[in-house]
Amino acid sequence: MNFKNITVAGSGVLGSQIAFQTAFKGFEVVVYDINDEAIEKAKERMDNLEKTYVDYFKDEQEAAKTAKQRLHFVTDLGEAVANADLLIEAVPEKEEIKKDFYQKLAKVAPPQTIFATNSSTMLPSQFAEYTGRPNKFIALHFANRIWMNNTGEVMEHPGTDSEVVTQVLEFASAIGMVPLHIKKEQPGYILNSLLVPLLDAAQGLWEGDVADPYTIDKTWMVATGAPLGPFSIMDIIGVDTIYNIVSAKAEDPNNPEQAKFKRIADLVKKEFIDKGKKGVQSGEGFYTYPNPAYQDEDFLKP
Repeated sequence: MNFKNITVAGSGVLGSQIAFQTAFKGFEVVVYDINDEAIEKAKERMDNLEKTYVDYFKDEQEAAKTAKQRLHFVTDLGEAVANADLLIEAVPEKEEIKKDFYQKLAKVAPPQTIFATNSSTMLPSQFAEYTGRPNKFIALHFANRIWMNNTGEVMEHPGTDSEVVTQVLEFASAIGMVPLHIKKEQPGYILNSLLVPLLDAAQGLWEGDVADPYTIDKTWMVATGAPLGPFSIMDIIGVDTIYNIVSAKAEDPNNPEQAKFKRIADLVKKEFIDKGKKGVQSGEGFYTYPNPAYQDEDFLKP
């Protein structure tokens, strides 16, 4: 693996984490987003991530303090990928947005650049033809709170070159991830194949007025010993991302539960998206931050 210059396209919650983690491990990173407003928000996220990393990595504080020096921010896609060895796409979880992005990217990226999608639920084969280089296209998926939940799921599609798989697995290791090779395409990889059904079930219980989010989280945490419940996980992921995923299911005519997901999507939009409650990133979601109720010592007591 001889990657030096990395581009991260999309500077939302996870895109910013990917960029900061990569810079933290010594790579030069270009952060691309569509306008100056998005870039300014990204810079704010980087400032917060620097504080998080300084607190978390007690033995690597110098690397945490200098990571921002290796981050470069641009709004021109051609400039963003001019020297990129690897581009990691972390744009919104909507198929048409990703297709449009790859069609534009294919026109400006150098021939040697490898493309990797961080899509949480979609398959690389859905976008391979739009990349202009299907043999150099792969999925590289990270968990939220990347510095702590350091998984790097690498998933090829049938046309991915085996050398590209090897290089991306090596890159995942180089930035401190545990590289996890997924040998064939699976919607949701491993992590989300396990996680998404839990989140769907929790939202179904909430939408059906079976129980409120706090009670659902308490049930999961007490009964399994898990440190987080599904609604606190959704706040960390970002309620806007959750909304995009649920909306896609609500729009799928082949989904036997389409009507249920439509009701969930409408509820999330009304109660959260329209009110700017996007989870941890906005200071409020299902919980209020920085001191959410699930962290209270009395939350799980009888």
